[in-house]
Amino acid sequence: MVLTKEEREEFLAQPHVGALSVVERPDRAPLVVPIWYQYEPGGELWVRTGPEARKTRAILAAGRFSLLAQRTSPTVRYVSVEGPVTRTEPDSDERSLEMASRYLPSGAAEEFVAYERKELGEHITVFLRPEHWLSADLGPG
Repeated sequence: MVLTKEEREEFLAQPHVGALSVVERPDRAPLVVPIWYQYEPGGELWVRTGPEARKTRAILAAGRFSLLAQRTSPTVRYVSVEGPVTRTEPDSDERSLEMASRYLPSGAAEEFVAYERKELGEHITVFLRPEHWLSADLGPG
């Protein structure tokens, strides 16, 4: 069953690990990588990534990407969203903590941010405007 607009936006707002997909080269299938993301209903979706990462270069070259969020229990449910990149911004400690807190417990989020700044280096934030949606709940009706 296809999800309503409200159901798909609420599902996407939950902290699922996303599968980001972007065309990297015309002679290959799209690059697909797992990624943390942030979304609030009615707003833009955003991800954080290294400025020189392979996925970042592909996103900036293509000007758009898609993201799939899914669960398998209690029913299989998914939401896929695709759209244009609206902007990129330098990352911040606040944005890093917001994202880490979405996926990790409080103490672990702060530890992760400190680790990330020391070991993983600079990040940027890439914003996507949801343009095309696919969604379904494959559970019993």
